[in-house]
Amino acid sequence: MRALVLEKKGELSLREIALPQDVGPDDVRIAIHTVGVCGSDVHYYTHGAIGSYIVRQPMVLGHEAAGTIVQVGANVTNLKIGDRVCMEPGVPNLSSRATKLGIYNVDPDVRFWATPPVHGVLAPYAVHPAAFTYKLPDNVSFAEGAMVEPFAIGMQAAARARIVPGDVAVVVGCGPIGIMIALAALAGGCSKVLISDFSAPKLEIAAQYAGIEPVDIGKQSLVDAVRAATDNWGADIVFEASGSPKAFANLFDIVRPGGAVVLVGLPVETVELNVPAAISKEVRIETVFRYANIFDRALQLIASGKVDLKPLITGTYDFSESIKAFERAAQGKPQDVKLQILLTGEKG
Repeated sequence: MRALVLEKKGELSLREIALPQDVGPDDVRIAIHTVGVCGSDVHYYTHGAIGSYIVRQPMVLGHEAAGTIVQVGANVTNLKIGDRVCMEPGVPNLSSRATKLGIYNVDPDVRFWATPPVHGVLAPYAVHPAAFTYKLPDNVSFAEGAMVEPFAIGMQAAARARIVPGDVAVVVGCGPIGIMIALAALAGGCSKVLISDFSAPKLEIAAQYAGIEPVDIGKQSLVDAVRAATDNWGADIVFEASGSPKAFANLFDIVRPGGAVVLVGLPVETVELNVPAAISKEVRIETVFRYANIFDRALQLIASGKVDLKPLITGTYDFSESIKAFERAAQGKPQDVKLQILLTGEKG
């Protein structure tokens, strides 16, 4: 079928490619409707690798997706043809020790869409286990369904933070994931969230949400902003979502004694961490890698109306314009948060 294929670093094509379409007894086949353009997809396009995951052969991109079920396996009882669904893109080895511990996101054998050598879903159809496929409530659009995946990362971060109602949080980095974290933190009970960045347009987008306070670190010190917001005490929780090595320099200056630092952004190189500063405050350090046992919760929160992700969709493209969408995403325009690609009407 026709798909968006990353041929190699810096080279995309829309072409025919053979993709597995056999539906097992526990699988469903989905007609893909909407796919979000993720930062990791763009990074594979521009750099050809993320850490040890290296694009060595052509790979279909895309892992934030929603669509309609067109076929179900013999054992599937919770879903039916015609159901609108979103899909959790990582499928673990259900027999692994990590999965049995409930942390299947760190299973070494997990197969994650658009992570070498596993193909993604920027194609008309995909086959996926029913266990990792979730029916969309009637009030959740395909566009919102394709946003569940990035929002689940924010939910995982909020869960790892162990938020206490009334907490004040700081999110370092106002990219798509940073905003998702801020929204999840508010939904999880934070009284307010300060979010920092150099990008005024992105901060303006985040600031439209009640409870999120933008900090332009090109004009104001984040340390000063946090001190002013907390009577010099410090934030209860600091989420690092930028992945910038520079951000690690003052993490422990903005968290309160006994607070938590949650590391979400993935630096491309080793960073320095001020361990004495962390120890002197007994700061709890948590890390986030994707998500586990939270995808359905993220969907329920969106369906409840307590989290509105629609304002974060800043551009949509037809499937035929997929390459153009990725070229725009690679430019990193400050006003862009989430671009999506529509496959409506595409035939396999």
